[in-house]
Amino acid sequence: MLSGFANAPTKAEGTSVSFDNAQETYSSRYTHETLALAFAITEEAIEDNLYDRLASRYTKALARSMANTKQVKAANVLNNAFGTANGGDGKELCATDHPIVSGTEQNELSTAADLNETSLEQALIDIAAMTDERGLKIAAKGTKLIVPSALQFTAERLMKSSQRVATADNDINAVVSKGMVPQGYVVNHYLTDTDAFFIKTDVPNGLKHFVRSPMKTAMEGDFTTGNVRYKARERYSFGFSDWRGIFGSPGA
Repeated sequence: MLSGFANAPTKAEGTSVSFDNAQETYSSRYTHETLALAFAITEEAIEDNLYDRLASRYTKALARSMANTKQVKAANVLNNAFGTANGGDGKELCATDHPIVSGTEQNELSTAADLNETSLEQALIDIAAMTDERGLKIAAKGTKLIVPSALQFTAERLMKSSQRVATADNDINAVVSKGMVPQGYVVNHYLTDTDAFFIKTDVPNGLKHFVRSPMKTAMEGDFTTGNVRYKARERYSFGFSDWRGIFGSPGA
């Protein structure tokens, strides 16, 4: 990450222009993991004419296992957002004290709160107040609410009601009226914390997924046992570069 420059100072008549120094603040590193799984069908099963039936069922199960593993790995970026310091700046993904050149910045609610109208609005206010490394406003906006399955009904009421939720006041739902979260909400069934929620922002280079080697499958016969073996393998990594790409709350 580069820090950029501070605000331009006023230049007095006849004086030299001021110089500023940009600097690299931190580097994000991604470690590719190798994921692989295999199964075998015995020679006896092949002889008993079970090959076609078992192979079809097992290969589908193998594909499902590989796909499920990728979903778990992806969700772990958010599942570890509040407790594992794995960012380039030495902080966890969501923190109230990310170090920047001009001080600190946050992408987590100052006071942890469950998902409700107040916490959602405060999160959007904090997102709008985000700055770059030199303290310049970046006019960030929330784009999508990400919730676990336990919060899907709360999210539906907050994001779809035209009026305020859980109040007798005849006020409009400001989040919906202003289109503050244009992509609505999505339920991630792989999130493990039942009361944590996240807002994806429009800041680029946030959450990242790199594919080092796409999935490859192979099949071979084993001379010594007569078994037929199937294997699936792929390499990839999940992580984040700019923590401003996500805003979260661990829940109360």
